[in-house]
Amino acid sequence: MSGAAPPAEVGEVRDAHRFDVKRLEAYAREAVDGFTGTLEVRQFSAGQSNPTFLLTETNKTGTKRYVMRKKPPGVLLASAHQVDREYRVMKALADTDVPVPHMYALCEDDSVIGTAFYIMEYLDGRVFTDATIPGTSGEERKALYDNLAMNLARLHAVDYKKVGLSDFGRPGNYFERQIGRWIKQYRGAQTTDVPSMEALIKYLPEHIPDEQAVTIAHGDYRIGNVMFHPTEPRMIAVLDWELCTIGHPLADVAYNCMYDLMGVAGNAPAIDRATMPGLPTVEEHVANYCRYAGRDRIENFNFYLAFSMFRLASISQGVYKRGLDGNASSERAMTLGDACATLANAAWDLVQKDDR
Repeated sequence: MSGAAPPAEVGEVRDAHRFDVKRLEAYAREAVDGFTGTLEVRQFSAGQSNPTFLLTETNKTGTKRYVMRKKPPGVLLASAHQVDREYRVMKALADTDVPVPHMYALCEDDSVIGTAFYIMEYLDGRVFTDATIPGTSGEERKALYDNLAMNLARLHAVDYKKVGLSDFGRPGNYFERQIGRWIKQYRGAQTTDVPSMEALIKYLPEHIPDEQAVTIAHGDYRIGNVMFHPTEPRMIAVLDWELCTIGHPLADVAYNCMYDLMGVAGNAPAIDRATMPGLPTVEEHVANYCRYAGRDRIENFNFYLAFSMFRLASISQGVYKRGLDGNASSERAMTLGDACATLANAAWDLVQKDDR
């Protein structure tokens, strides 16, 4: 997570992620417009991939807060933790109707704090870590998810070439490339045999739908990776763009449904909609997205769901492996030992039901 968070989610910088604050101060004075003071650094507890920090500047006129995202320490998997891509896509979207924080500076010089990082605007808003959004009314819950669908459609409507992202990824053949990438990532982090992962590795490349839409694809679009206005069901920022590329819009739609509305992600409990009025079903959320995107329907949606589960299974395995190696951004990494198998089993069950 990046952007704002409640104070309870911010604590001391973890030992594995400490760096020279004075060197960061010196860099900020040169690179961040208006920065003249000294820094206090705290670390957000959320964020499994790239460590995220709250920077509080104290200067002659008061205080100002920023957010910093950096690569984790240690040996990293190929093509992972690309904070430069996060920075670039949010900067490119600054003048679109997709809400993003203001970007201040990107530093790719490892000599400053040990890894690449960027500094962005701190926003005051709400980030919901529970997809069922407890404590809200059914009306507000429905409005929040409707806004989530609307902003995803807005992202997919952006002309990536016009905002300077024509070289941000290879257009076309998205699923072929993604399946290959996540197989490679999974093999690089594999710690045990998971039969359903092996089955998916064989099945998915052979069953890719024909639709070849090309848009900006966020890659991790879900309720926990966006920020809403403090009191209104209105999004003020889309966050966590590490996995963004030029890709296929339906990968984002399926991932959002899988992660937030199906109860299969991570250690999420089963969703009881009887106690959560306003929480859409997968079908309702897809219909909302289609309405905003100007689509009639989505064919072969179970393939996209299975792919999303497979992809998250690979990501979860990578996070767990970093936890074993002592390089994880959060202590929660060590709780994900069963996540890969759980997701892969759910995906394979979905595939088999679809085939039947």
